[in-house]
Amino acid sequence: MSDRATIIGGDSLILLSKAWKSYYNDKLIEGYSTTTLKAYKIQATLLIKHFGDIDITHISTDTLKEYLVIVGEKLKPVSLAHRVRFIKSLFRWAHEEGEIHSNPSSKLKEPKAGTRIPKFLTVKEIELLREACNTPREHAIIEFMYSSGCRIGEIVLINKNDINWTNHPVIVRGKGDKEREVYFNIRAEIWLFRYLNERNDADPALFVTE
Repeated sequence: MSDRATIIGGDSLILLSKAWKSYYNDKLIEGYSTTTLKAYKIQATLLIKHFGDIDITHISTDTLKEYLVIVGEKLKPVSLAHRVRFIKSLFRWAHEEGEIHSNPSSKLKEPKAGTRIPKFLTVKEIELLREACNTPREHAIIEFMYSSGCRIGEIVLINKNDINWTNHPVIVRGKGDKEREVYFNIRAEIWLFRYLNERNDADPALFVTE
């Protein structure tokens, strides 16, 4: 039996797992970030676990709503919204590709999420964090993130040759693969130099695992 489809009575069955694989490949070609696709892979695995690896045409609006009600009991609104967005994206793709005649997710709506107050560290917490660093690498990461405002997902994509040591600007790629320019301070520069000088590898990445 092919994992793509099984011919029964002349009808072609599109397995949910194969639909996901084709969707994944298309989005990879479109330029979706690996971080987004990793998150979507988790959502796809959970979806298949709930429904089983069934024909995607057998999934209806009602069964999708039932699934979201069940998982919604354990998820925060923002997490449930992320799951809804994935489902809508997957079934919209399947509909556009002609895998299904109608889109069962078209009427699904994301839950309303309340406005979250941004969390930030106090000056005291920053100093305690600095004191907890034991290596130049840890100091470099903390100082670079603190001075530039970069997310951890952004700094792992930075290479050493991306750094302008003269004026301290760096082009980083954030959510949606959008680029932006950030700056780091002298304190971060000092620790970056100390960290890079102790490395003996040829890896182009600014930060590498131990």
